[in-house]
Amino acid sequence: MTDLFLELNCEEIPARMQNKAIADLERLFLDALSQGGFAPKQSRTAISPRHMALEITGLIAQQPDTSEERRGPRIDAPDKAIDGFCAGAGVSRADLIEKDTGKGVFFFAQIDQKGASLERRLAEMVQDILSQFPWPKSQRWGRSRMSWVRPLHRVNVLLDGKAIAGQVDLGGSMSITFGAETEGHPFYTDELISLTDFDSYVNDLKRSYVIVDAAERRDLISAQAAEKAKSAGLNLRADDGLLAEVTGLVEFPNVLIGKIDDAFMQLPAEVLVTSMRVHQKFFALNESDGKIAPYFMTVANRLPDSETDALIIAGNERVLRARLSDAAFFYETDQQQKLEDYLPNLEQVAFYEGLGTVADKVERLQKLIPLISDSISGCDTQAAQRAAALSKADLVTGMVGEFPELQGLMGSYYALSSGESEAVAVAMRDHYRPAGPSDRLPETREGLALSLADKIDTLVGFFGVGAKPTGSKDPYALRRAALSILRILDEADISLPLDTLFVEAARLHGFDTADADLGRFVTDRLVVRLRDSGLAYDTVAASVVDGDISQIDRQVKRARALDTVLSTETGTALIAGFRRAANILAAEEKKTGSIDAGTVNPALLAADEEKALFTAVEALSQASDETKGGLSKAMQGLADLRGPIDAFFEAIIVNAEDPDLRTNRLALLAEVRGAMMQIADFSKIEK
Repeated sequence: MTDLFLELNCEEIPARMQNKAIADLERLFLDALSQGGFAPKQSRTAISPRHMALEITGLIAQQPDTSEERRGPRIDAPDKAIDGFCAGAGVSRADLIEKDTGKGVFFFAQIDQKGASLERRLAEMVQDILSQFPWPKSQRWGRSRMSWVRPLHRVNVLLDGKAIAGQVDLGGSMSITFGAETEGHPFYTDELISLTDFDSYVNDLKRSYVIVDAAERRDLISAQAAEKAKSAGLNLRADDGLLAEVTGLVEFPNVLIGKIDDAFMQLPAEVLVTSMRVHQKFFALNESDGKIAPYFMTVANRLPDSETDALIIAGNERVLRARLSDAAFFYETDQQQKLEDYLPNLEQVAFYEGLGTVADKVERLQKLIPLISDSISGCDTQAAQRAAALSKADLVTGMVGEFPELQGLMGSYYALSSGESEAVAVAMRDHYRPAGPSDRLPETREGLALSLADKIDTLVGFFGVGAKPTGSKDPYALRRAALSILRILDEADISLPLDTLFVEAARLHGFDTADADLGRFVTDRLVVRLRDSGLAYDTVAASVVDGDISQIDRQVKRARALDTVLSTETGTALIAGFRRAANILAAEEKKTGSIDAGTVNPALLAADEEKALFTAVEALSQASDETKGGLSKAMQGLADLRGPIDAFFEAIIVNAEDPDLRTNRLALLAEVRGAMMQIADFSKIEK
């Protein structure tokens, strides 16, 4: 068995691209080697800003030779046919063998093929994979024609520790010859590092101040940050996204703490954090009481050194001072007028082609609020409408223009400084939430109403102008909007008739009605949400009615309750009974047509088992009306049906000789099927 080690050395790969890039490199080589018949066993990867490394072990170095006897045309076939066979088989006519097969004498060709060599095939694989590598963005340099994310310096390809012959053709008469050397940290060593295997590579680079293991760099940054913060009596603000990004920016991390000028501590904490995070990749720190501290944390790509560290900190403090001066200017300037004074400017901001301006959207939100707030107990409709009126005003402020991430939040600050109520400000702050599966819901009932109105308006509008998600593409985050609506309805326990709301939202947009695909789009997202929560796929399919968005909350509760019932022995028996009844009815309906479930004649129910089943199914029919009995009674009715249906099939012959009795029993089974299908589509359960 043979081991492959590949290392690519280039200029800095953007941090956001690194994880996917190394996964793509591993996948592409494993696929190519598998398809080539070289049977890869295991793989390992490592990535840093300037290095990508891949090890694949257990490869077949040389495939076995093969020999094939291929039958050709008859010996009396036309010359053209025989010559064509020879050309396809790669042999001359003199090499053909004549054999009698019992059905005539045919030509045969003996084709011997030497097994493929991994070393010979590998150079071609490297060229193909690197020249077509799926970078989101790439560039060419010099006279090259091959694109790469940043200029590529070295391509090292080794088999069992030895470099193989070959090169990558970059085009434009440029190429990179395969080698077995790479670079260490550019600030601390000029010596090239000889490569042999993955483990030595990792260790040798670390000695040259490059940590190529991304997980090790991340853990080192976390440990240093925690230690430095503790020493300063501070707490690090958790920011996994920033930690991941910084991990991809440095190769030998050194965490440092700098000071924020006291003059800027009057800014909202979110402004400080965002300014540091977005522009400088600085971590924020908290005091022991949870308030933001006048310090920041940065990660240098250098060895610790008191003199150099002091210069780096001073430089970062100077740059941050300029950034925060801009933020302070925007904050002060924005508040020189009331928030509502910004509203006329929204008339100049287009929302989307065909959907008017942002001012038009605000007007629609105000009209949607009463239709939603009526379904949210404790919601102050007037406060929610006022929040809707001001919700987008901060989009035209200087601060949000500089930091779009702060939209909504800055509106809430400016609302309070303009004399608006706390309820209005908090609803404005939260109306973009939840922004994802891990984001929290709006804190107040008014915030919930405004968030729902905003997302409903967006969904109906984009679907109305045909800007729907296609395949994996969803540029306007409509799937996220739908999932956010479902989260709010579920987690805040809100019952909302989305079908009528969508129609009204469509009318406000000027459409005749809501797009026909929108209901199905939402229930598709509901299926995804329920399955992601751990419910069985067939239970979800049985509970969610495709396109029915009139009572989302009931479908959610039904799915969870049904999943609980079906996970029990009673549920398993119920499904068996339903399936048996459905199969009998399907066979009969195929012969005679549909069977009316409402034609059971109680007088013909002679056996106790028939009477018991009839009583149970009548009770279930009443319980399945959730407006009367509630979901819990419907589930209890299902459980109560288990005993009677088992007893019925054990004691009763459905196909009785008496035609009236037989018809009555079939009608009883049809009633069982109908009552169960009122609760859920049990035909979709596969247990």
